[in-house]
Amino acid sequence: MAVAQASKRRRITKMERDEWITGWLFISPVVLGLLIWTLFPTIASFILSFTDYRVLRPPVWTGINNYVYMFTKDKDFYQALKVTYSFVAMQLPIGLCVALAGALLLNTGVKGMTVFRSFFYLPSVVPAVAMALVWAWILNMNYGLVNQFLAALGFPRVNFFGNPKTALPTMAAMTWFNVGPTMVIYLAGLLNIPPSLYEAAEIDGAGSLQRFLHITIPQLSPTIFYTIVQGLIASFQIFTTAYVLTGGGPMKATYFYNLMIYQQAFSNLKMGYASALAWFLLLMILVMTLAVFRSSSAWVYYETEIKR
Repeated sequence: MAVAQASKRRRITKMERDEWITGWLFISPVVLGLLIWTLFPTIASFILSFTDYRVLRPPVWTGINNYVYMFTKDKDFYQALKVTYSFVAMQLPIGLCVALAGALLLNTGVKGMTVFRSFFYLPSVVPAVAMALVWAWILNMNYGLVNQFLAALGFPRVNFFGNPKTALPTMAAMTWFNVGPTMVIYLAGLLNIPPSLYEAAEIDGAGSLQRFLHITIPQLSPTIFYTIVQGLIASFQIFTTAYVLTGGGPMKATYFYNLMIYQQAFSNLKMGYASALAWFLLLMILVMTLAVFRSSSAWVYYETEIKR
């Protein structure tokens, strides 16, 4: 009896081992990709952030010198922060409002909603470089459609990307037309709101604004919370538009933080300093995201949550 039980135990162990090996073989491409292309570069960049590494020579350990230089001597660092935070402040609130407004319009039972949804989503599937070039043509000072229209009305032409006062607001406004994915997310949230809530509120005499403020917004608050976090992370990583259209100009009016990291890494070949900048960007995004999470308990409503 004891021998039979021991044999059975060994067979089970062998079966489990075979399943374990098979499982790892199946997930090995994903795990190896994660280790080689994500985890290893992340660890390497953290180590390099404490070195003076200029690609063409071995890294030299410098401790926290890169971080000290960042805060005390690099004036471009503060300009990049100013530009990036200004862009986030201009782009994120208005972009989310535009997406919500579009979703509300599509939720009114308009005919051909699928066509409109596809139309609004289309810009998001166009490559960022191609989209930037299209905007460069539309807003060109000499032959752009917008300036042609302004000239026809007797208004002076506007150098959208050549004027430090208009370059950053123009880039923020460009992103407002790329809210298709966010609009679709809002629309999905609106479709999940029970119609009975609106019917009961209408019977009680609630107007359109009251229904929007007291039913739509609370029911949609988890979706709004998600889009704020998603938009916040994406806004801090703006790069392609400025790189293609202005290169950070004019007068560093569009000198975004990610553009600074790119220039330090691949133009100045200061990989160590660029790594330090990248880790500080991660810290900024993490702090902002945690702040949104901490505030969510005051304004995000979940049906399954019991308020005390």
